[in-house]
Amino acid sequence: MKAVTRQVTGIAVAYFMGAAIASSQQPRAENPLMAEQVFKNVKVLKGIPVGEFMDTMGFFAASLGLNCVYCHVEQSMENWDKFAEDVPRKETARAMILMVNAINKGSFGGRRALTCYSCHRGAEHPKVVPSLADQYTVPQEDPNEIEIVKDAPQGPSADQILDKYIQALGGAQRLASLTTFAGQGTYEGYDSYHVKVPLEIYAQAPGERTIIAHTQNGDSTTTFDGHAGWVAAVDKPVHLLPLLPGPELDGARLDADLCFPAGIKQALAQWRNGFPVTTIEDREVQVLQGIAGGGSRVKLYFDSKTGLLARQLRYTNTIVGTIPIQIDYSDYREVAGVKMPFHWIVTWTGGQSTMELNAVQANVSMEAAKFSKPAPAVVTKAVAR
Repeated sequence: MKAVTRQVTGIAVAYFMGAAIASSQQPRAENPLMAEQVFKNVKVLKGIPVGEFMDTMGFFAASLGLNCVYCHVEQSMENWDKFAEDVPRKETARAMILMVNAINKGSFGGRRALTCYSCHRGAEHPKVVPSLADQYTVPQEDPNEIEIVKDAPQGPSADQILDKYIQALGGAQRLASLTTFAGQGTYEGYDSYHVKVPLEIYAQAPGERTIIAHTQNGDSTTTFDGHAGWVAAVDKPVHLLPLLPGPELDGARLDADLCFPAGIKQALAQWRNGFPVTTIEDREVQVLQGIAGGGSRVKLYFDSKTGLLARQLRYTNTIVGTIPIQIDYSDYREVAGVKMPFHWIVTWTGGQSTMELNAVQANVSMEAAKFSKPAPAVVTKAVAR
């Protein structure tokens, strides 16, 4: 069932809890649309933006290890309106949300100390009998879960780790000479039915980036112009959504900044080290934590041997809990004297996507329109249900 989650969650995630598309009309204003303005039959999760609503659905899917269709009638994948129908599992989910909220309010002063994941831990049913295998087996360490500890081994400072990263990429002088680049490659994710489709990426210093995936049903575009950002995609509940201040804009800004990392030290604030030694795929990594301009917490994982960035991990809050967004970088190649990753995997509670470049042109002329607000996505053929 968990294998199915990755493939289906991204498609169905917006419709869990009895929500379905209420209107195909696109919004004209930049003000955030609330969940109940876009989806039908929202009873408990009212008053939150559409983006947070969708992240919340991903939180449920991750907590139970199930895809969203589990809580809906079988016809939901063929007819979006069916997601709005109430079934016993949806009513149970609503009751559980209210129960968890009451516990947090009554026992923890309203702090989100308890979530769905606290009890389910990726399983449909919470365990009530202790597992001896868990108790007496050394679990495999999840590098995402490590946090700063007082007695961590003394290692390089944050400045030293970041300086090594800049040097590993080619040095500050070469990084400063790279001002734009355009790349072509492939994209693969739930919205491309896990088939590789053409990908374009455009970036311009300081901090502008656009990614376009040409999926079977229409283009999916994510744009950040240095101040504002948008997502135009046919698989989203609304075909053009602005990125909201906080985690959404923080993530877009950091992704753009990492395209030209000469200013990495200024990209985040309150840099901290002091993490235990950990590994990613048997490679030892050094971990730093920073805070983005909108308050988001970010961890960066640097390969201890090469100094290159191996992973970015950032967190976003939802009404029911905090979710992680992980980006893994690999296949560094030299472009105009600067090393950049040609392969990255984005993993979040709603799905996973892989982007791979096969050609990059450096310091090309770049029109400002590349980073302006895109038009709403247009469906080029019927979206699979």
